[in-house]
Amino acid sequence: MPWYKQTHWQIIIGLVLGLIYGIFAASNGLGNFTANWITPFGTIFINSLKLIAVPLVLGSLITGVASLSDVSKLGRIGGKTLAIYIGTTALAISIGLVLANVIQPGKAIPADVRDGLMATYSANVSDRQASAQVVGERGPLQILVDMVPSNIFGAASDNRNMLQIVFFAIFFGIGLLQVPEKRAKPLLDFFHGVNDVTIRLVDLIMLMAPLGVFALIADMITTVSDGDLGKLMGLLAALSVYCFTVILGLAIHTFGVYPLLLRFFTKLNPLRFFKGIGKAQLVAFSTSSSGATLPVTMECCEENIGVSEEVSSFVLPLGATINMDGTALYQGVATIFIAQAVGLDLSLGDQLNVILLAVMASIGTAAVPGAGIIMLIIILETVHVPSAGIALILGVDRILDMLRTVTNVTGDSAVATSIAASEGQLREVHPKDNKDQIKWKKGKKD
Repeated sequence: MPWYKQTHWQIIIGLVLGLIYGIFAASNGLGNFTANWITPFGTIFINSLKLIAVPLVLGSLITGVASLSDVSKLGRIGGKTLAIYIGTTALAISIGLVLANVIQPGKAIPADVRDGLMATYSANVSDRQASAQVVGERGPLQILVDMVPSNIFGAASDNRNMLQIVFFAIFFGIGLLQVPEKRAKPLLDFFHGVNDVTIRLVDLIMLMAPLGVFALIADMITTVSDGDLGKLMGLLAALSVYCFTVILGLAIHTFGVYPLLLRFFTKLNPLRFFKGIGKAQLVAFSTSSSGATLPVTMECCEENIGVSEEVSSFVLPLGATINMDGTALYQGVATIFIAQAVGLDLSLGDQLNVILLAVMASIGTAAVPGAGIIMLIIILETVHVPSAGIALILGVDRILDMLRTVTNVTGDSAVATSIAASEGQLREVHPKDNKDQIKWKKGKKD
């Protein structure tokens, strides 16, 4: 197949053209035209991916859990998955805190720029603070309460309730293990069918990916610049050290920690791993949503990396819901950055508290609208840093969010690959192999 017909190259071309058009539109006052005639295609692309997220999670998780044959196997895989997710998140936030303490990005912002940013985004800060106050008043076990839906159909009507969908799917799958195989088979066949159909729908939606990515990148540039490219450049210049710190941390975690994880659990070449999930990373970058990228992530892990469907259908939906390494790292950098900008020094105890809160937030944010920035406010308030300081970072948050999502999706894929290898369910994939003609690599499928 010629390179220009390959999906990932088409997405890259769409991304580059979107960048070029966005700069042109911002320089020539075409913000309204872009919003009316370009942005809707990006919205349609994201909505299409979100449309199949719930049936994909239900179908894949229920069949995945039921295929484990016994609850003890589910406990083993689930325990390893949670342990690795929590461990990598704690490491990510630690990397962010170390870099922020060494580079000290908050001390690089001039006082006049700081005051101007605070004034510009004061209205947004008030809205976020109100939402954070509601979240902050929840009890310590509210995460568990939010996890269990009172009505599965109500939970399925909103993608922000994905943690509840994951809980129901696992619970339902365990229930199928408890009934005779003859009675469970019709339901399993139904959910296998749902899973197969959603995978085919992913292929159809990805035909629109280049146009969708083009529209999303163009919209991002025109929105952040507010029709003035000079404003965007000025904002990036003022916050360049902060952006550099976050990007450096994400790069260290993505290209340092995850390859080490793969080396520990597998013999997979990290370069082949990154090549295999490249399409998912591009979609993650353009959509800024791990949930919307989930169908593509599953496709890449199964077909390009060789992760078994049994493992991917359990580990990846769970990761898209609770594994937020990129978000946790950003929260650590942002907390230190804001504290430095307003002249506060955080003690070692405060920073250890930030690590604990960020890890907990990565698990509990799925049921919270506007999760990342709201949980950041709660962290700031806990360590006595003025939450109004988020005004300093709101202007560039959309850009960094795209990069954070790439790290989140890469982490999900790396953990799924590691778990598959530890369970003897990582296939050896060759470029010329068909996905249905791949031999298992060392180990039998349980």
